[in-house]
Amino acid sequence: MKQILQYLFNHHTLSKAEAKAILTEIAQNKFNDNEVTAFVTVFLMRSITLAELEGFREALLNLAVTVDLGTHDLVDIVGTGGDGKNTFNISTLSAFIVSGAGQTVGKHGNYGVSAISGSSNVLEELGYQFKADAAGLQRDLERGNICFLHAPLFHPALRSVAPLRKGLGLRTFFNVLGPLVNPAKPNFSMIGVYNLEIARIYQYLLQKKDPDFLLVHGLDGYDEISLTGDTKIFSKSGEHIYSAQQLGFQSIQAEELSGGNSKKEAAEVFMKILLGEGTAAQRAVVLANAAMALKTTGKFGSYEECLAMAKESLDSGNALKSLKNIIK
Repeated sequence: MKQILQYLFNHHTLSKAEAKAILTEIAQNKFNDNEVTAFVTVFLMRSITLAELEGFREALLNLAVTVDLGTHDLVDIVGTGGDGKNTFNISTLSAFIVSGAGQTVGKHGNYGVSAISGSSNVLEELGYQFKADAAGLQRDLERGNICFLHAPLFHPALRSVAPLRKGLGLRTFFNVLGPLVNPAKPNFSMIGVYNLEIARIYQYLLQKKDPDFLLVHGLDGYDEISLTGDTKIFSKSGEHIYSAQQLGFQSIQAEELSGGNSKKEAAEVFMKILLGEGTAAQRAVVLANAAMALKTTGKFGSYEECLAMAKESLDSGNALKSLKNIIK
């Protein structure tokens, strides 16, 4: 590791093969905590390259616990996190609205590192039990049209560095990797990214693959459609910028997206929104993200048609039913 660190400290980057090899060795606990921390710190000081991202991704997928859900007709709605905005769990709420609208969801997530409550935190707080077996996940799909894949159960590499990431409390390259390594291998992904540079790298990588994708970046620094400013969206067909008004809503203020100061508060916000008791701003944001995720699949028509489906899912209680059916 010392040679690799010196190489990186001299402003060199890793090839795809080198990146794959080093992350594999990290997962096998071949280095001490100080060495791994130093390695991770390199990518706090500069952006990851496309070759490095490809190598790290291949390593994680090769090491992952495989799971066969009997279908890849799934959509994942996931963000890199690390945008420092402390929003409520927008992607996870949107996932339940999408499942309530009739599209099966394979949600990949983890505990929050730089945020108070990640998707795993809020679902655990609400009483969901993580599952690592295909049968349990398939039951969730049958009951709620959604299943949740808690990343540490499927990715030993993530498990081995979890204490280090928690200790740092900062966004690392593992944030960038998470959305790319869903073990259910969904056909559709809507991925929120915290900056445009990472969005470009994702775009180059994902265009090589068959599954459809949508990359979402709030131009004022959010890894989701925030409606606090314009949103840039990348897809296989090109790039577009949308204002809140073009997405069917009024602009909102950043403080209206607060996720609270504890996991308990985050869970309370989550349930209020699903119960139809959220604020107008909270409702608008989850509906915009859910509608765009439905549109990603190409199965439900225009954005406006997908937005109508999302509203029906939330207002009818179907989104709430999806959650209740996988918790009971």
